[in-house]
Amino acid sequence: MSDQPSGRPGSYLVLASQRSGSTLLVESLRATGRAGEPEEFFQYLPSTSLAPQPRQWFDGVTDDSVLRLLAPLEAGTPSTETSEQWRARIRSAGRTDNGVWGGKLMWNQTPLLIEHADGLPDRSGTDLLSAIHDLLGKDVLFVHVSRRDRVAQAVSMWRAVQTQIWRGQAPPEVDARAEYHADGIAHLYAILEDQELQWQRWFADAGVTPLEVDYHRLAADTTGEVARVLDALGLDPALAPPPALSRQGNDRSNDWVERYRAERVAV
Repeated sequence: MSDQPSGRPGSYLVLASQRSGSTLLVESLRATGRAGEPEEFFQYLPSTSLAPQPRQWFDGVTDDSVLRLLAPLEAGTPSTETSEQWRARIRSAGRTDNGVWGGKLMWNQTPLLIEHADGLPDRSGTDLLSAIHDLLGKDVLFVHVSRRDRVAQAVSMWRAVQTQIWRGQAPPEVDARAEYHADGIAHLYAILEDQELQWQRWFADAGVTPLEVDYHRLAADTTGEVARVLDALGLDPALAPPPALSRQGNDRSNDWVERYRAERVAV
């Protein structure tokens, strides 16, 4: 049974790019027990049933000094799920018993979402917004999480693709294997910059005005930012918990950020 006031969104989709703080937001929302079960449902490649692997972020890169730092590709198993099965699974898996659904979408995953939606028998269009509506209905709150410091974001992602630890602290022995590489960071910086540009273009083209969440405010006041999202969903803001995750960045991250700025960023 729903505990939401009528007229409030029944679903929300967090829109972001990697290492923007979106995981902190969705895990804190999940911890309320009333704000859906938000997962990154749209990251899995049909050819492998796996999320993009480290080397797949570097397609087209031939520099072995970069590639040697990344795990070899796993073959995975091709997906046999139909579009209708995909929709039924996601609708069920993302919902708490009060009827609220939550999920997370990165810009690089949008072609996969559209591809799956195109197989639905009741497809209403060919664009991203219609794909989201065909999956979730039109009653969706869009929440955009962004990180202004793109260098720090790219450094965070460069460490994550090496360690393959995407949440929580990497064990010291695993983190120690990650190496600074300016070209690796620059490659990811360009990807993240383009993802944010594409989100901004889509908001303008689709007429979408998301609820904006800034990484720095989220990190400084996680409970307060989660409360804002809960309020927009018609849920009790007092449900907002303490941060569900600890920050991954540390002095090593800060050192890499400063080194990259000194080497690559004109001041």
